[in-house]
Amino acid sequence: MLQMRRSRGAFSGFLLMLLGLWGALIPFVGPYFHYAYTPDKAWTYNTGRLWLELLPGAAVFLGGFLLMIARSRHIALFGALLAAAAGAWFTLGPVLSPLWNHHVPMGGSPASVTVYMRIMEQLGFFTALGVVIVFVAAMAIGRVASVTSGIRDVEEIPETPVPAGTVPAGTVPAGTVPDDTVPVETVRNEETRPGPVHTRLLPRRKTEDTTETVG
Repeated sequence: MLQMRRSRGAFSGFLLMLLGLWGALIPFVGPYFHYAYTPDKAWTYNTGRLWLELLPGAAVFLGGFLLMIARSRHIALFGALLAAAAGAWFTLGPVLSPLWNHHVPMGGSPASVTVYMRIMEQLGFFTALGVVIVFVAAMAIGRVASVTSGIRDVEEIPETPVPAGTVPAGTVPAGTVPDDTVPVETVRNEETRPGPVHTRLLPRRKTEDTTETVG
């Protein structure tokens, strides 16, 4: 059986949906809070944001949605693996993008002035976001894969108290021996007795003559 309870992936799926929304929307709404990549204007679209943020964010959202509603292990595992792959792309995409973009990183660069905010933008837009998504998806994969197939939980049957003076079925009262049992000593003697039994007759003792002769 490949069915599972929906609650196994519900919480992880919900977290992945939130992370996917963050990754897809933060480049468009971040400039309102002075938290952005170049170009630092709200709702500005370009090809770099499509490949590095919109598509992986949508994939994470879809994977989390499938994981949250799935009753089948196959669907849940597919959703978790899709989210994990998209999370890895959040981390690796900006690093690999210069390979096909004429040695120019896609997605822009952190727009803040201070070093601290530039680090936070790098982590929140790509690196740390991808690591957290992969971590949550991996936990979901572990929970889904640990579902036992076709084995139901064994319910404990409470013991019923035995009334005083009654003997439960299948037990023998103390001091009684069933009719078809044989004492242990008899069985041992029969098993260890070698071959046929020969009886040896002993000579009878002569009785002493106790009569006296009267002269």
